[in-house]
Amino acid sequence: MALLEPGTDPGGRDLLAHGIGGAKDLPIPLELAIAGAVAALVVSFTVLALAWRTPRYDDAGASGRPAPAWLDRLTSSTPWRVGLRVLGLVAFLYVAAAAVFGQDTLVNPFLGVFYVLLWVGIVPLSVLLGPVWKAISPSRTINAALARISGSDPEEGMYAYPARLGYWPAAVGLFAFVWLELVYPHSTEIGPVRLWCAVYLGIMLIGGALFGNRFFERADPFEVYSSLVARLSVWGHRDGRLVLRSPLANLATVPVAPGLVGVVAVLFGSTAYDSFKEASPWVRFVQTTSIPSGLIDNLALLAFCVGVGVIFAVGCMATGVAPGTRRSTLPDLFAHSIVPIIVGYIIAHYLTYLVEYGQTTLVQLSDPFSRGDDYLGTADLSVNYWLSFHPDFLARLKVGAVVAGHVLGVIAAHDRAIALLPRRHQLTGQLPLLLAMVFFTVGGLYLLFAA
Repeated sequence: MALLEPGTDPGGRDLLAHGIGGAKDLPIPLELAIAGAVAALVVSFTVLALAWRTPRYDDAGASGRPAPAWLDRLTSSTPWRVGLRVLGLVAFLYVAAAAVFGQDTLVNPFLGVFYVLLWVGIVPLSVLLGPVWKAISPSRTINAALARISGSDPEEGMYAYPARLGYWPAAVGLFAFVWLELVYPHSTEIGPVRLWCAVYLGIMLIGGALFGNRFFERADPFEVYSSLVARLSVWGHRDGRLVLRSPLANLATVPVAPGLVGVVAVLFGSTAYDSFKEASPWVRFVQTTSIPSGLIDNLALLAFCVGVGVIFAVGCMATGVAPGTRRSTLPDLFAHSIVPIIVGYIIAHYLTYLVEYGQTTLVQLSDPFSRGDDYLGTADLSVNYWLSFHPDFLARLKVGAVVAGHVLGVIAAHDRAIALLPRRHQLTGQLPLLLAMVFFTVGGLYLLFAA
């Protein structure tokens, strides 16, 4: 059974702990990639400034073409929704059994499901199908069952969710996940990961009982993550009906609440840190310094997440505002423009990880207790390493994903700017944010090549 990519550590821990990719995958000159990416951003902004004078997505929630009636009936039907809930719960119980009764080794599929299929796989699934985690979330299902048993309403809960909390609980939960994956020294041991999941589920069930389903929409890190990425899909709803909508129009419908910048900063900053900690200068520094590596790693992860948030917030607020608009509200209003950048970097950094170790996880899932079982009929499948054996294609795909994400981010930010900013600041007010995005582009490509 193949467990490793070509050239990886036989222990397998580096493969599971962080994304695969780097200079070996990118036979493109760094200077050329950076120059092309910056040129794409500047040209995009110039074209937008000349041709995009009025907001197109200011009322995006009312846009969209109705989906086929049969598809709308199917996806809104009770059997469909219950089926997805049952599927999610069965999958949860199957993987939980592997976590509790399986062996504490890297071949336990629990680790691959948690780090690969859930964390990375949720991105393409959400872009293609919409908010997947919301539909299959086991915490939502268990909370709904408990509410039915107690005679309460899972939508309402006991109290109203405090508006001032916004997305901050989700941001904290996301940081807890990336800390576990990227910093915690025992991240590939079953016990600590199992404990993390148990604490997560307990918090979700308590929060759901107290605040109803609004808690999951704002505080569940995986649901917020999935729903945010799903705004780049073509699927939306208008007046309760399924519609087909431009991904940029969908993106403009991201609900704005406190903590949204925190969410995107953790998602973006942690991916950047994952590349940074594999860069040769950082590795040499860690190996030669007398500061404990655990402390350095914790501070570096925090610095990347906070740094992304601060740079983005300053870029948003460095402009004039309309009367009655508080400058401090601008970062959350523009935060949706970072979502395409996050998706681009996740594709660039974790694509090989998802495709190749995802196949390995599928093989391992047939034998959850490492006894030679083949419950799913996948135990004899072999892993296809086509991506690793075609570095030129992979390089262009990765760089293209980064550039495309930034160009879409510039478009989203431009449309929001001309809707919010006073006319005299509609273009000049975007320059600081454009500079921030150029910085993100240059830094992201450098880290992608340096890893």
